Amino acid sequence: MHTPVLLKEAIDGLNIKKEGLYIDATVGEGGHLIEIAKKGGKVLGIDLDEEQISNIKYQISKSEFLKNIKLVSGNFADIETIARKNKFYPVAGVLFDLGLSLEQIQKSGRGFSYRKLEESLDMRIDTRITTTAADLVNSLNQNQIYEILARYGEEINSLAISRAIIRARSLKKINTVGHLIEIIDRTTGKKDSRTYARVFQALRIAVNDELEKLKKGLAGTLRILKDQGRIVVISFHSLEDRIVKQFIKKNKLKQLNKKVINSRHGLEFARSAKLRIINVPHPQGVTQ
Repeated sequence: MHTPVLLKEAIDGLNIKKEGLYIDATVGEGGHLIEIAKKGGKVLGIDLDEEQISNIKYQISKSEFLKNIKLVSGNFADIETIARKNKFYPVAGVLFDLGLSLEQIQKSGRGFSYRKLEESLDMRIDTRITTTAADLVNSLNQNQIYEILARYGEEINSLAISRAIIRARSLKKINTVGHLIEIIDRTTGKKDSRTYARVFQALRIAVNDELEKLKKGLAGTLRILKDQGRIVVISFHSLEDRIVKQFIKKNKLKQLNKKVINSRHGLEFARSAKLRIINVPHPQGVTQ
């Protein structure tokens, strides 16, 4: 099982108490989930990716901690509904790890990595949704594609790349990771992994509506937390972290770690991780 980024810091931030209720809103490969259960916490694990949930169920089927774990396939935007449906509230803490798991990046076949040139340009975390990244680049107009790349990727070449996508798709539909990489290379005149990462990040966010779901998930969490409950968020790019900071400020919450905790280890995406530990007094009365 892969060790998640900032695992110890996240678990310490949740301040696990024996028999306390905790929600892992982004199960991934289950690293956080298992650690919470090991420390005696009861944990409800949620993940959009049904394949991830199936993999974790198999991995923990013989675990001594199984009795402390419940798994649900769902969207953390609906965290309040899921918690109430499963009679799993009020909770002492909620964890959001907003990165994709290595399993999804390396083995899902859905085009999350710009290095997997032969994979389909899919990028759906939840395969039940119908719109893929290929659908976006092949159907949206130039302004819409530009807005996605500029807003979600903050990519300086967004205008040129959006124009190039329109030209390229008039000759052949853009269906693979490799085809999109070719278009980016021709546009920028070089191979640049940072540009690839920003473009792929932007498309993935748009396909999965990630930022709006984060806002809804944070708001829903306030309605299921105990007094003095904690929210721990690990974000991987500035747009996510900005939403978390705005959430803290708007709701007059307290960030327990005065300085954001950064990861300095692992792959490039892991080194961008930022962790915030939030204390929530009297959550039911907090403004959404």
